[in-house]
Amino acid sequence: MENGINWSVVTAERSAGGRSQRTFANAARAAAPPLLFGFRLWASVCLALFVAFWLELDNPYWAGASAAIVCQPYLGTSLRKSRYRLIGTLVGATMIVALTACFPQNRIGFLIGLALWGGVCAFAATLFRNFASYAAALAGYTAAIIGTDTLGATGGASSEVFMLAITRTSEVWIGILCAGAVLAVTDFRDAAERLAEMFAAVSSDIAARFGTSLRLAGSHDGDAQQPARRELIRRVTVLDKMIDETIGESSTIRNYLPVLQGAIDGLFASLAAWRSIAVRLIKTPPEVANEEANAILRCIPEEMCSGLPAGDATFWIADPIALRSRCEAAVRTLIALPTSTASLRLLADQTASVLVGFAAVLEAMALLVADPARRCPRRRGFKIYVPDWLPSLVSAGRAFLAIGAAELFWVFTTWPDGGAAIVFVAIVVLLLSSRAELAYADATAFTLGTTAVIPIAAAIKFALLPGLESFPAFCIALAAFLIPLGVAMAATRQHPALVICTAIFVRVLQPTNEMSYDTAQFYNSALGLFVGVAVAPLSFLLVPPLSSSFRTKRLLNLTLRDLRHLAMDRLSVSAEDWRGHIFSRLAALPERAQPLARAQFLAAAFLGAEIIHLGHDAAAFELQLQFDAALQTFAEGNTAAAIAQLRQLDHRLASTEQVDTRLAARTRGRILAICDALVDHHAYFDTGASA
Repeated sequence: MENGINWSVVTAERSAGGRSQRTFANAARAAAPPLLFGFRLWASVCLALFVAFWLELDNPYWAGASAAIVCQPYLGTSLRKSRYRLIGTLVGATMIVALTACFPQNRIGFLIGLALWGGVCAFAATLFRNFASYAAALAGYTAAIIGTDTLGATGGASSEVFMLAITRTSEVWIGILCAGAVLAVTDFRDAAERLAEMFAAVSSDIAARFGTSLRLAGSHDGDAQQPARRELIRRVTVLDKMIDETIGESSTIRNYLPVLQGAIDGLFASLAAWRSIAVRLIKTPPEVANEEANAILRCIPEEMCSGLPAGDATFWIADPIALRSRCEAAVRTLIALPTSTASLRLLADQTASVLVGFAAVLEAMALLVADPARRCPRRRGFKIYVPDWLPSLVSAGRAFLAIGAAELFWVFTTWPDGGAAIVFVAIVVLLLSSRAELAYADATAFTLGTTAVIPIAAAIKFALLPGLESFPAFCIALAAFLIPLGVAMAATRQHPALVICTAIFVRVLQPTNEMSYDTAQFYNSALGLFVGVAVAPLSFLLVPPLSSSFRTKRLLNLTLRDLRHLAMDRLSVSAEDWRGHIFSRLAALPERAQPLARAQFLAAAFLGAEIIHLGHDAAAFELQLQFDAALQTFAEGNTAAAIAQLRQLDHRLASTEQVDTRLAARTRGRILAICDALVDHHAYFDTGASA
């Protein structure tokens, strides 16, 4: 204490004040993006309604609802969704016009056709991914919206459907364009940088942990990195959604989609090769494993696998072009590395595969952060693979039955507002078709959200709007609901229930140039909407989606079936096509799938590619008959006997003087890698389903 001042108390108060300021600053930074999105959502809806009012469209609220749906926290996501909504709306409008032309006087045929179209769209929505799935769902319920607007109390096509299709499409497109304009003005377009950071973070983790596996070789710790490797498989699958957002922002990057997809495949291939190396090091005597691992480490760029903490992305982003060149040089060194054992050859070749995967990632990062026009040549041959048809068929059947049941109820009850019920049954069932086991919970959340939104919309419409005479005042009234809802949407990462609530709010409010305050009409319309949303969850109970465990087991069984076919006819597919096919199934695995299942997919992808490569090597040494016999045994589900036959093939290669000793060593390394994979997952390769 000096001059009556307790300096310790002053210091403590200053420290507490500093902490409070930092806490407040952190809270403000965290709240800013959600709040900004709330204002974007509000501005998008208001702009869409203003344009629709100015054009004097019949139902301007569809423009506002469309703006609310496509508005997303990030520009790339919003623009990507907007493009697919444009496509889906046009396809749905075209289909309903064609359906009306096919059944001009046939009510039953028209309604059955509408339900069938809903089933087709549900099939496509489950089959496709991300925003393509959304476009397929939109094509289905756009047809329902236009179709029910032209039907009477009991159904029947109308000759006005063509003009109505043009009107509804125009209203939807106005909403889409307005939301895109608002976001384009207020967003800073950083999706490419964020995707590059995600690629770099995952690659850095893989590289650091791979380097640890090599440095700890022979330490008797087993495969200590196995849990981390299986978690990394899941992290790689998440990158696909971020790619969709990135290509939504940039037309240039969109042209290089195969490069970005190749980066994901490269990461999967790196993980598969790392698994093979880790398994081999465990089975090698400690002294030999340590010596061989050190020989491999000397060939790898030191910065990539040592001295950097896992997740350090700075090194990868700083100069991806130069780092890619170093990876390619290391690959050439590893391929040319003299090897005295099949084990060392396996380590060298698989490490080269790890680096080839990293090179693909670095090519993508060069595209994202450097000059794509000159640095990254566009790849060709991009293919789409279908993991499994069954979930799509289940979704199609559910949508057909749900929409058909709603149509029958409408026809038999002659309910004037039954058309709204049909529309919202179609919307919920189609939108949630791709949500699998989460669909019922989301549909229930839709119902709860609708239950909350209807009275809020009623309060705003009948308590606030009658006293407002100008459009700015009307917009301020909308802000009371849309801004808080937008903040909640951004904070919860676009929870499906909140997204649909924005559209339902505008639809229930039904703003028009001359507002109608007929309470009976309002509640009848709201009741039809509520019944449609409330009935939709029943469809997911009566025709439930395939469970997570069943889908996982089925995907594993399909993969094993294809692998056995590949063993019998390995010339029918290339290694690249095989890996792409299996990686597509790996990406389609449910979020709840066990880590072991992901490891089994990775092992199957690796095994199939090695079988294809080894087939060419065996032909060069005139050992094709012996190799075919081993593959026949594997295809019959007897991995133990197949391993024994492959080892005999290895002994024959080792005891025979070959002209090309380097090729012989590489062939022996492939045999060793195949045997390791069969031993490591023998339960799966024997029985076909141990997920």
